[in-house]
Amino acid sequence: MGEVVALVDYGAGNLHSVHNALRAAGAEVTVTADPYVVRAADRIVLPGVGSFRACAEGLNAIPGMIDAMTERVHVGGAPFLGICVGMQLLATRGLEHGETPGLGWVPGEVRLIEPSDPAIKVPHMGWNDVALLPHARGSAVIDEGEAYFLHSYHFAATEPHHIAAMTDHGEGLVAAVARDNILGVQFHPEKSQAYGLATLRRFLEWFP
Repeated sequence: MGEVVALVDYGAGNLHSVHNALRAAGAEVTVTADPYVVRAADRIVLPGVGSFRACAEGLNAIPGMIDAMTERVHVGGAPFLGICVGMQLLATRGLEHGETPGLGWVPGEVRLIEPSDPAIKVPHMGWNDVALLPHARGSAVIDEGEAYFLHSYHFAATEPHHIAAMTDHGEGLVAAVARDNILGVQFHPEKSQAYGLATLRRFLEWFP
């Protein structure tokens, strides 16, 4: 029996597509809203699309889930992957529809993309480059390439060394954050074809 990947089910719209992509990458996935399953998982994936506030409220609405995730990741050392808003929830706070606290695992805030060039459209939607920062070039999971993005808000990390990769949409936007055994990607691996599947495979083989 292989490792169990807990895919946290708190009502996120991309849950099923992430589930299918993880299975295609070779994972044994348990879709769960049960904190006890999360506490016992080998790896944890947090999906998410739409509003930071709605996703934060959905996660908070499951009794004991955030405590279980925190214990398994911070104490147990389980590798963690947040996808899109699942990555944004790692921040200290989100500034969409007012201020909403995040998990606070990677210091920073999630702000509206406000390009200085009016020709640059929001949301940032479609294929774009993922460029590794020099300090992250040895990343075991994130590689350079092209991925699919769809977001109107971006992760403004407090500490530059937590930024693993950037993309460009009229300005530099964070494409991935990394801190110890915690990884978050703004792009959608489940929509990024070969690049996305390769990213998920590397996550499944990652032992930080």
